[in-house]
Amino acid sequence: MGLSYTVKYEDIGLKDYKETWDYQAKIFNNLVDAKKTIADVPLSSGILPGTLIFVEHPHVYTLGKSGSENNLLIDYIQLQAKDAKFYKIDRGGDITYHGPGQIVGYPIFDLEIIRIGLKEYISRLEESVIQTIGEFGLSGSHLEGSTGVWLDPGIKGKTRKICAIGVKASKFVTMHGFAFNVNTDLSYFNHINPCGFTDKGVTSMQKELGAKQDIEKVKQALKQKIKGIFDLELIN
Repeated sequence: MGLSYTVKYEDIGLKDYKETWDYQAKIFNNLVDAKKTIADVPLSSGILPGTLIFVEHPHVYTLGKSGSENNLLIDYIQLQAKDAKFYKIDRGGDITYHGPGQIVGYPIFDLEIIRIGLKEYISRLEESVIQTIGEFGLSGSHLEGSTGVWLDPGIKGKTRKICAIGVKASKFVTMHGFAFNVNTDLSYFNHINPCGFTDKGVTSMQKELGAKQDIEKVKQALKQKIKGIFDLELIN
């Protein structure tokens, strides 16, 4: 592990996607700009705290910079009928869906302080979710060649994703993050090729466990896993 890193934790509830994007971008840009004025970043964790945002969004589809609009299978009028929005954004990855019942996490971390690279960062995010669902009796895994958290990754025709990951980094500072399906309405995934895949499914804790989950309990478990795996000091 790296040095213990101070991170502000915010659960901002149900919030519009664009409004939240602007909010995290402001935090991200402030952190990147501040780094330019500090010579010894690893010693400045008290000056440059990170931020971990948990949020749920109204129905929205987001397309990463390397994605294809062909993976959105409905048009603008149909989007309106589904009360959903669509945004092209600056994270990695292809298309995904956000909606109520899904924990969306936006870690704005300085990886230079944590002393890990982007690949390890993504792996730790995945591991945080894997350990969280493990507490509820589900077995999640990494999938070689793909980001996110998967169930039955080695079984053709049964592989399904429970958490998508797409991030951006500049000056070792991250933004965007993960979308973890807890009580998500999975029918909205029928209108996209999730993350560009046509041969893999999408699932949620509710679907796998056969009952709606206490999302606040899941959030607290996930928060603690992220805290431990990244060696963070969380403050409100």
